[in-house]
Amino acid sequence: MPGAAEAVGSHCQVAALRCRCPLISALLKGAMTETTASTTPRTDTAPRRHELLAGSGEAVVLCDRHGTVLAVDGRVELLPDTGPGAMIGARPDTGTLRWRRHDLPDGRHLWYVRDVAEETERTDALLAERARSGFLASASRRLGLSLHPARTARAVVDLAVPKLGDTAMVLAPPSAGRVSWWRSDASGWVQQTRLPEPVVDAMAGLRTHCSPWVVEELTEAGWLWPAEQRPVSALVISLPGNGNPAGVLVLTRSAEFTDEDLALIEEFCSRAGIALAGAALYADQVRTASTLQRSLLPAPLPYVEGMSFGAAYRASREALRIGGDFYEVLPLSDGTALFALGDVCGKGVEAAVLTGEVRQSLRALSRLERDPLRLLALINETMLDGKAMPDRRFVTMVLGHAAPAADGGLELTLAVGGHLPPLLLRGDASVEPVDLRGTLIGVFPDARFAGGVVRLNPGETCVLYSDGVTEAKGSRGMFGERRLADALTGCAVMPAGAVAERVELLTTEWLGGRDHDDIAVLALRADPTC
Repeated sequence: MPGAAEAVGSHCQVAALRCRCPLISALLKGAMTETTASTTPRTDTAPRRHELLAGSGEAVVLCDRHGTVLAVDGRVELLPDTGPGAMIGARPDTGTLRWRRHDLPDGRHLWYVRDVAEETERTDALLAERARSGFLASASRRLGLSLHPARTARAVVDLAVPKLGDTAMVLAPPSAGRVSWWRSDASGWVQQTRLPEPVVDAMAGLRTHCSPWVVEELTEAGWLWPAEQRPVSALVISLPGNGNPAGVLVLTRSAEFTDEDLALIEEFCSRAGIALAGAALYADQVRTASTLQRSLLPAPLPYVEGMSFGAAYRASREALRIGGDFYEVLPLSDGTALFALGDVCGKGVEAAVLTGEVRQSLRALSRLERDPLRLLALINETMLDGKAMPDRRFVTMVLGHAAPAADGGLELTLAVGGHLPPLLLRGDASVEPVDLRGTLIGVFPDARFAGGVVRLNPGETCVLYSDGVTEAKGSRGMFGERRLADALTGCAVMPAGAVAERVELLTTEWLGGRDHDDIAVLALRADPTC
């Protein structure tokens, strides 16, 4: 390279450049070496200049101050059309080549040229994966915001357009011969017999991908889009659920689906299917709980001459509004009445089922037996006989028989099995607990229950309550039996319904919005004669 050697300059400049940049040093050294080859012999073991520069992965171009190429070295195959005498402009970046300029002290400059095709490909792949992961993460968050099936299906449609397709449609599994569907602009239902074959296959769990016959089948059906908006490609895919498909997603596009598109759609459908299956399961549980709750709601309180009843009930918020507390008032043909308030161990569906069984047993057995003590014994036997295996479920209960007295009051025959003692609101404004306890119901075959007879004078009230009242936890601790008795002092003049509502109101205020156990109150008042 004689031209490069002539432009090198002084020995001091060369030494300084060698210290600043190894590649520059190598290039300049090579230029000088060629001019001094006769005085400095090259050893066989010393690496050659082009070998050093080729290992850098870059092409090196030396230009004068006007941009004329003086020499090219390194990966010269990157610049097949560039050689000495060529001109290089100020911004020579072309295609996948990246040019980096380094100015030399004598006015010349170097260009380092690197092929970034592979690097760009990796960067694009990384950005695409980030976008894909970001979309799936955002979709998971959005799909997890609701447990309502229709809202979840709507979210699936909104997420799919335009990321996955130009149009999207979600169809739910058939119910009563009909299939509900959602689009971005509408929703409705269609008869199961009118579904196109690709949708029928997807409903059965067969994954149908885009193909010309899918477009033909959906277009001929005429219920997905107008004929003038016929797409180029369509995709019908099953949304995996809990063992069975949670629905079907129909996507259309004005362009073909690529393999990358299908991979992303598969991942999205997995998340959408889980969300739809969860929403459907929750909806089923809510329907079951609501049906069970309606069946467990006590009948309206009856009217029995000489006595009046009042009740209040609030189920724990933890148990889908189904509680284990219950009360019953059963008028008898002789003008008397049986009344009861009980508490089943636990919460939720299991406690509600046991509550229903105890209430049904009480109603059936009351036709044969009216004595409260013997009734509790029969209920205890019934619970023990009905247990397929030992468990820890039990019931506490206050059971009473109210009969009008000759002076206008009431005679109450009470039996208690492990329950809190009733409170008597006396006419002198005092509150008197009935000290009866007894053992739990449904645990021991030889259970012993406590019984006794109390009298209510006209205008006096007997109050039965569950531990959800006394064990209500507020900012100052539990409500407690003493605080309840103090709150009922002087309340005998109130109607039975008002007494029950007062107990519930005081308990709710004490809780201050905190979680609570089931709350049940039953009040029986001896109506004074006119």
